[in-house]
Amino acid sequence: MIKDIERPEVKDIAVAVVKEKNEEGAEEWNVYLLNLRKERIYGILVTSKGYGSINEEKRQSSTLRQFFDELQPNSYVKIEPIMEELFGLTNEFWVSFYIDSVIYDKKFIFLPETITQENFTQVPLLKAKGVLIR
Repeated sequence: MIKDIERPEVKDIAVAVVKEKNEEGAEEWNVYLLNLRKERIYGILVTSKGYGSINEEKRQSSTLRQFFDELQPNSYVKIEPIMEELFGLTNEFWVSFYIDSVIYDKKFIFLPETITQENFTQVPLLKAKGVLIR
């Protein structure tokens, strides 16, 4: 049954939230998917949502889905911008993809109030600082 389904471990895939300047020079937060592997990944589906409570009021963001044909080795793609108002929620990014006809999936979860400058680290490939989950 479901316990018999083999679930390969996801390695060298990461999601990062990075603060950067847009074309107009204003600061904005963006979410990136990083492929730190030595092979391409393809058929990539990313589902994102935010949920939790703010000021004791239950909140939930819209669920968004993004599809990317492929992501080459040691490269990245911007998933979406993220509003700073959502940092008080749990922000979940569920990533599914293929490598050599095998499907992989993993949830990357940013807990409430963890997307802060105190948690910044150097994000590989982007040459920027941000919050990274591998």
